[in-house]
Amino acid sequence: MNDKFEMVAKTFQGLEDVLAEELRSLGAENVMPGKRMVAFEGNKELLYRANLCCRTALRILKPFFKFTAKDADSLYEQAKEYDWSQLLTIDKTFQIDTVAYSDEFSHSRFVTYRIKDAIVDWFKDRYGADKRPGVRLVDADVMINVHISGTDVTLSLDSSGESLHKRGYRVAQTEAPINEVLAAGILLRSGYRGDCPLVDPMCGSGTFLIEAAMIAANINPGIYRRSFAFERWKDFDADLFDSIFNDDSAERDPMYPIVGADISPKAIDIARENIKSAGMAKYISLEVKPISRWNEAPQPAGILVTNPPYGERISAPDMDALYATIGNRLKNVFQGYHVWIIGYRDEYFAKIGLAASEKVPVLNGALECELREYVIFEGDKKSFLKAGGKLKNHVNDADDERATRKGGKDRKFRDGAQKDRKFRDGDSKERRFKDKDHKHRDDFDRSNKFKDRPMREDIQPDSENPLAVRRNPYALRSLQGKSPSLPPQKGPIMRSRGWKKK
Repeated sequence: MNDKFEMVAKTFQGLEDVLAEELRSLGAENVMPGKRMVAFEGNKELLYRANLCCRTALRILKPFFKFTAKDADSLYEQAKEYDWSQLLTIDKTFQIDTVAYSDEFSHSRFVTYRIKDAIVDWFKDRYGADKRPGVRLVDADVMINVHISGTDVTLSLDSSGESLHKRGYRVAQTEAPINEVLAAGILLRSGYRGDCPLVDPMCGSGTFLIEAAMIAANINPGIYRRSFAFERWKDFDADLFDSIFNDDSAERDPMYPIVGADISPKAIDIARENIKSAGMAKYISLEVKPISRWNEAPQPAGILVTNPPYGERISAPDMDALYATIGNRLKNVFQGYHVWIIGYRDEYFAKIGLAASEKVPVLNGALECELREYVIFEGDKKSFLKAGGKLKNHVNDADDERATRKGGKDRKFRDGAQKDRKFRDGDSKERRFKDKDHKHRDDFDRSNKFKDRPMREDIQPDSENPLAVRRNPYALRSLQGKSPSLPPQKGPIMRSRGWKKK
């Protein structure tokens, strides 16, 4: 169990550093962020924890064979050299997922067929013509990931199975819900750790609210899933995984409000269903209320995060007026808050009428979006600057590079090209739970498990101003020219789960 090996965690653009920090907090070594991925090292226990605990990982891969192939024949011959009995038996099934960035291997399906042929022929040569593992398109015993870059081929075991963004708590959704991993990544990037109020005034199906509640309560996102792919591996350690899965010692009750609202009663009903499914109803407040009717914000000042309509899948009668109203409410109601908004069009951002302290390019489905932070200071801008505050636009290196390629930092998104693009399969509506016996988190009986455990002491805030503890150091550096006097909280972001696996 102590043997260390290489692993790769996949994620969205813009969340690589967030995922890297999550992995370090879990004990990962040699953590190296890349493009939409983070490479790291660890043992079997870390592999289990990464799947269960990482909020910003899409899947965890374990590379097992690397080689060079110049054409289809050498690809087949090299793959056939591997001892496939280490991973498969003739009574098991497997599936192959291929990603190729190569002039030689331009068709991923063809690569999949050649790797499949190599595996099947390896077993036929040793056990007979009719002795071979089966091939399944979904829910196979062993999931193999093939990554080709030029002539470099990497074969990996997919330890996750279904994408980790499919938490398992969502039972209904609005027309364009934000991806769970993206929502969690935005929250963690904002500095949110449950130590201040959290507001989403346009909450839709409630994804930001649920992910925030799980962060605040220190609940692992993987506890809602029915299974992981590594549970079907030959070397699966059930006892080790059960001990990790059932460890809820770090869970806590959130101390600050988590508040959501939406103009649509239907959206609030859907959000309420999802929140109940996640067992977070006691931590989240919901209300049918348009953004224009916000006249008071929870105190002390905290974080506002939202995903307003882009004018693509969801639109408003007057998009310019909507974004202008957002800006007006931020300036007049949410003073002292750090605001994070994900959007698509520059012209709509401009209607907010505030200077962003940080801009991060992110992908929301097939759309090239931007995540912008606004620090809503109290009083007027003149007084803020007179007191020594600094406010300037901050554009990171990735955004700078993109702007250069496109011919300037002030480029506007194309109107036509993106509208007609089809969305990826991951953006389609998720399936509802088919298991009628699925239990909500609140339904599990914990009385026996905790009857001998001493009463947990109330968690006290670290200071009178909890926002000072969790302030985003990147945002503060752009405002003040230096790091915050109090560093962000350290240590594992999450470590627990709430009930024993059935």
